[in-house]
Amino acid sequence: MPPIFNADAPPPDPIELFRAWLAEAGESEPNDPTAMALATADAEGRPSLRMVLLKGVEAGGFVFYTNLESRKGEQLAANPQAALLFHWKSLRRQVRVEGAVSPVTPAEADAYFASRPRQSQIGAWASQQSRPLESRFALEKRVAYYGTKHAVGSVPRPPHWSGFRIEPRRIEFWQDGAFRLHDRVVYHRREGGWRTERLYP
Repeated sequence: MPPIFNADAPPPDPIELFRAWLAEAGESEPNDPTAMALATADAEGRPSLRMVLLKGVEAGGFVFYTNLESRKGEQLAANPQAALLFHWKSLRRQVRVEGAVSPVTPAEADAYFASRPRQSQIGAWASQQSRPLESRFALEKRVAYYGTKHAVGSVPRPPHWSGFRIEPRRIEFWQDGAFRLHDRVVYHRREGGWRTERLYP
């Protein structure tokens, strides 16, 4: 079990608390401690949900990367608000994040893309994410085509591939308690810092 979380005296900075919980999850989660559920909505407010991987967390927000022409990319362009959920079953903890979304800079996207394995870079060129695919063979043909096209030298970042940053306005930390008497603390962003309150489980 993780150390007891003192919900009556939470630390002032939720980002630092998140980093501490993420580090603990990295020691105990069997797969993908950075996995998070990403909720978006289209221009009409119809929601959509999927799992993605966190690729950075800083004072400015939570960063992930994707195909901009994917369903989530199009929804974020139309309605730049999102919610995240991290669930670390091994620790019996979860974190919920809500906030506005903005694109990362081209330099940030270039740097992260350059750090990816080469086959993942080729896959970003080959995949027309979220669009109909006639067969597995059709996908493999596109992978082979772009693998040949970028056989020499570094693979450039596709123009349709980049990242988003979710700037949190609300972050909730939840830790399991006996008999469903869980600990819940929510941070609300305010001018110059954060306001915290404890919630009933």
